[in-house]
Amino acid sequence: MTRPIRTVAWSVGLAALLAAVVVGSAALGAVSIDPVTVAMAILNAVAVPSGVVVDRMIVPGVGVGLPVPSLEYTPIFSFEVKSTHQIIVEDIRLPRIALAATVGFSLAAAGTVMQGFFRNPLADPSIIGVSSGAAAGAVAAIAFPALVPFGSLHLSAFIGALGTAFLVYAIATEGGRTPVATLLLAGVAVQAFLGAMISYMLVQSGDDLRQAVVWMMGHLSNSTWGDVKFALPVTVVGVAILLAYARDLNVLLLGEEDAHHLGVDVERTKLLLLALASLVTAAGVAVAGVIGFVGLVVPHIMRLLVGPDHRILLPTSALAGASFLVATDTIARLGTLPLPVGPAIDTPIVPVGIITAALGAPFFLFLLTRREVHSV
Repeated sequence: MTRPIRTVAWSVGLAALLAAVVVGSAALGAVSIDPVTVAMAILNAVAVPSGVVVDRMIVPGVGVGLPVPSLEYTPIFSFEVKSTHQIIVEDIRLPRIALAATVGFSLAAAGTVMQGFFRNPLADPSIIGVSSGAAAGAVAAIAFPALVPFGSLHLSAFIGALGTAFLVYAIATEGGRTPVATLLLAGVAVQAFLGAMISYMLVQSGDDLRQAVVWMMGHLSNSTWGDVKFALPVTVVGVAILLAYARDLNVLLLGEEDAHHLGVDVERTKLLLLALASLVTAAGVAVAGVIGFVGLVVPHIMRLLVGPDHRILLPTSALAGASFLVATDTIARLGTLPLPVGPAIDTPIVPVGIITAALGAPFFLFLLTRREVHSV
């Protein structure tokens, strides 16, 4: 089977799996809804831009109204669904599920790129301090809101993540070259420093300690469509550009000297891959907190299934990561772990980051014992 056909086949299969997981997740909750009704309610929520509406925004303190254009959307489908079921699916469950899929997509894609970039099977999206930078920005916004010039927690975390990534890159770059080993060591040092700063802010946070700790564990509770609109465009555009450089990432695995001889602009490609992977990671971490093991385990599983070619591995890992995080967040949301045989196991309702670590770490150890974790 040729590579394009394999890529399409795996992508279609994983997209179908994601659709099934989304429908199944939306069907579960305090009010159970049959999957067919859920599917129709989800289709009813699909809308396309149909026009532009101009609203007026009053500038505080000035009293002057400014025109603010916004898109008007028209639904594509109009299936008959009970209004209560439509509200439960579209307004309560679907935003959280859509955000879980977006974040899982972004973290798995970024983890795949980082493992290839560093040629290290232990690399994950946080390896150069992106997650630590986001955590520092978020904790600062929670504990010391007066000192943070950004009004949004998400924006503060996003800027902290990107700022850390480019700081690490600047530290590691000398004479126009960025050695991968130096980049990795700089990331470790910056992570250690940020860890100390985060610990200090947590000690000083007072009544805001619980909110900060829950954010750092990774959570998707109280998700809104605004969170999805914040993360989705950055994720889709970033991963699309990374896919265009999947061949160059394959060539970099041969070594920088060989890649240069094969016509790859090594330093430019490294900067672009690092910047895009950091951008995609920042988008996910900013809205969901620090969620571990998605970007580490999922690329390993898909590498075993589809091989090391990033032209296939990158899109399949992203889709698998989306399904994985939707499934684990369903467990976190419901507080039960359904089993195919026997009674369901009650679990406390906890942040999804705890669930991913609790499931991901034992599975990764299982792969190690089977000697299924190889160098990239």
